[in-house]
Amino acid sequence: MGEVLTVSAEFDAVAQDYRAQHAHSTGVSEDALDYFASYKIEYVRQLWREKGRTPRTIMDFGAGIGNALAPMHEAFPEAEIIALDVSRASLDLVDAQAIPQVRTLAYDGLHVPLPDASLDCVFIACVFHHIPAEHHIALLKELRRVLRPDGVLVLFEHNPLNPLTRLAVARCEFDRDAVLIGAGEMHRRLKAGGFIRTERKFCLFFPPVLALLRPLERFIGWLPLGAQYHLVGS
Repeated sequence: MGEVLTVSAEFDAVAQDYRAQHAHSTGVSEDALDYFASYKIEYVRQLWREKGRTPRTIMDFGAGIGNALAPMHEAFPEAEIIALDVSRASLDLVDAQAIPQVRTLAYDGLHVPLPDASLDCVFIACVFHHIPAEHHIALLKELRRVLRPDGVLVLFEHNPLNPLTRLAVARCEFDRDAVLIGAGEMHRRLKAGGFIRTERKFCLFFPPVLALLRPLERFIGWLPLGAQYHLVGS
């Protein structure tokens, strides 16, 4: 529990200048960070479009200051969105944005305070490398618990095989204790957490200045050189 409180305190401390620190570590503008958030939400939107339905309830697990919430609401305007995080200071910044359909929820880092089978979708953007590894499987079991039987988890993580990703993480003050997780290992943990149907692909091969090349990524998702990877579990 002490580890969880430490993470909470760290992100409370950087909440106000999170975007600036993140931009500095990655070498891109703060506006480019919105590109990365929108990129992920567009993938989730396409995933649900292929399913032929729309999620009614979505949780942004580890929502932080809410970078993904505005594009999430734009993609799913009718959905209830729950922004969950251990950092109350970060969630206060989310509340200040007053994004429609979004409500914030603080948690203890171990137990998701929601009923069984209450969510259609769980979205996770680069959160698990901040969580001690010994808690991963238990947390994934919690997320499987709160998902409906036909619900979907979409998890993005940094790819430790990409040298630019490793450099960005090393330069980032709030990532100083981060432990990057390989795609294969994260996939194994997802299975151990109770997700039966899973898939994984690498992504973010092209920076914002090369966004026009992004359609090519669907042909090279097998290549373990993208800046990040994503896992889908159900």
